[in-house]
Amino acid sequence: MRRALAIVRAQLRASLALALQYRLEFLVEGALAILWIAVTLVPVLVVFGTRDAVEGWTFPEMLLVLGWFVALKGVLEGAVSPSLTAVIEHVRKGTLDFVLLKPADAQLLVSVAKLEPWRIVDLVGAGLIFAYAFGKLGRAPTAGEVLAAGAMLLGALLVLYSIAILVVSIAFFAVRVDNLLYLFQSVFDVARWPSTIFRGFLAVLFTYVLPLALMTTYPALALLGRLRVGTALGALAGTVAFAAFARAVWSVSIRKYTSASS
Repeated sequence: MRRALAIVRAQLRASLALALQYRLEFLVEGALAILWIAVTLVPVLVVFGTRDAVEGWTFPEMLLVLGWFVALKGVLEGAVSPSLTAVIEHVRKGTLDFVLLKPADAQLLVSVAKLEPWRIVDLVGAGLIFAYAFGKLGRAPTAGEVLAAGAMLLGALLVLYSIAILVVSIAFFAVRVDNLLYLFQSVFDVARWPSTIFRGFLAVLFTYVLPLALMTTYPALALLGRLRVGTALGALAGTVAFAAFARAVWSVSIRKYTSASS
């Protein structure tokens, strides 16, 4: 664990140093991230401009869901997507050997291959959204609610990461899988809304197949003190099982990998 953290810290330092070499681009990207957060708020403001609640969610409660969405979107586009896109390119060119030959877990190395430090703006923006939402609610979350939300956040990050690992694993068998990653990024936009607004097939899809509910709705419910213990434990158990499955698929894919020199 200590070695893994050291690798992550080293990659963060390297990515930050690289980003600061192009300060203007760093500032422009940060400004665009702020603009994106503002644009993300527009649909919610439009919806609540004509009503007080949507499927039992008031405006400040909806902002909690949106806050988690902004935070996870920052993680997705700041760490997960850049790193795994770089790995897909390595697989396509047959140059993944440079990663596999290093004395560390290959999955960890590909997970931090490329980072975008300026996406920290999304995390700051999410924090401001949370603060405003609880200001409108007129209360602060309890310690228990924060801990529960933290557990759900860890589960959400694990699911997000596992889905990306599965996409990359497909790259060992298919020529191009970039579109799958982009498709997931597009579908993830649905997570800005509570899962309870969906019905029928979509409700099943976004709860059990592509668990967007776990990513944003459950953490928001946890902060509100409305997430049932059984639901939380079931979600976390499912998350661990899904992560184990992704790890198994990754291991099989690595064994099938053939480098350009083979």
